[in-house]
Amino acid sequence: MTTYAPAVKPNDLKKLSPEQIEEFGKEMDALRARIVADLGEKDADYIRGVVGMQKKLEITGRALLWAGWFPPAWLGGVTALSLSKIIDNMEIGHNIMHGQYDWMGDPAYTAKNFDWDNTIHADSWLYTHNYIHHTFTNIVGKDHDATGYGVLRMTEEQPWEPKWLLNPVYNALLQIFFQWGTALQELESEKFFAGEKSWDDMKEGLARVREKGGKQALKDYVIFPLLSGPGAPFTFAGNAVANLVRNLWASSVIWCGHFPEEVQTFSIEETEDESHGGWYYRQILGSANFTGSHWVDVLSGNLSYQIEHHLFPDMPAYRYKEISVEVRALCEKYGIAYHEAPMYKQLLSVYKKLFKLSLPDSFWAKSPAAGVAEIIKFPVRKVRKQLKAAA
Repeated sequence: MTTYAPAVKPNDLKKLSPEQIEEFGKEMDALRARIVADLGEKDADYIRGVVGMQKKLEITGRALLWAGWFPPAWLGGVTALSLSKIIDNMEIGHNIMHGQYDWMGDPAYTAKNFDWDNTIHADSWLYTHNYIHHTFTNIVGKDHDATGYGVLRMTEEQPWEPKWLLNPVYNALLQIFFQWGTALQELESEKFFAGEKSWDDMKEGLARVREKGGKQALKDYVIFPLLSGPGAPFTFAGNAVANLVRNLWASSVIWCGHFPEEVQTFSIEETEDESHGGWYYRQILGSANFTGSHWVDVLSGNLSYQIEHHLFPDMPAYRYKEISVEVRALCEKYGIAYHEAPMYKQLLSVYKKLFKLSLPDSFWAKSPAAGVAEIIKFPVRKVRKQLKAAA
């Protein structure tokens, strides 16, 4: 079983008394109940309008890429298709699959029926994201996202090893191939390579990856290029660039909401007896918002309000802006940190953290020389430890 060192980064979970947490939870429940009672035709019209816009962008993008041999048409096609994929994933797919529109009773807008233009299988997403991540947000050892999806070092609770010297490189690769990274997330392949999971344990998940990932690759890189005839290379390249743009944007949005330096992580022990109000409390401490224009909100699936999303994941996301004023006021009332900054500042904070955690903790806590010494000595210590265990 993968283990982590005891938490070394302080958090604010003990800042409020149990009574305050209980009262805070009741106020959050009341806020949610008021919005849910108000849901109606305007909300249904909103999501249908967004779906209509996304479909028009996709048709426009595909049509322009068909004439991709003409540079302006290719650029226009890539732009339209990129926007289509971003909106499909962020404002439509992510939110519908959270059950935000189940109340409509329309099968096309229910979490159990919806599928998106992405390589991750819907069933896998519903488990790894909706259940694991949103239930155990930033609990190290339970939430795979908290520890960088098994690919990144994103918290001091993850013991430093020489492989983390490439933390920024791993991050760049994960962002470039983000849809494939999320598709593989349920496998927790780092446990396989550590000998904690067998090949048989991986088979079911791999079958889902092959099924959904194969369909996406076939659509984007075989069927649509072939339909373009002589323009096949331009369509192939256009689809690849549109997927890249979507991957970079989607990962940046998620990074800004989960990984800035102010966002807190938690241990399993300190959350064992967590109440309903405590769950709300943890969601706020473990999330961050970023500011931007109306279109930034739409293109981010309103995850620019990540705090509100973690509080109410099944509430129509475009309502988050409306309730954010009240959530912020409640945080001020109870003295809870409400982390918000422009998107570029949040992203810079994440990249700073990625670089910092690529080096041994002693590099920053003691001195650069101590950190370099740890890098040099690490292989020797590891061999000694293995020899001792073998003896």
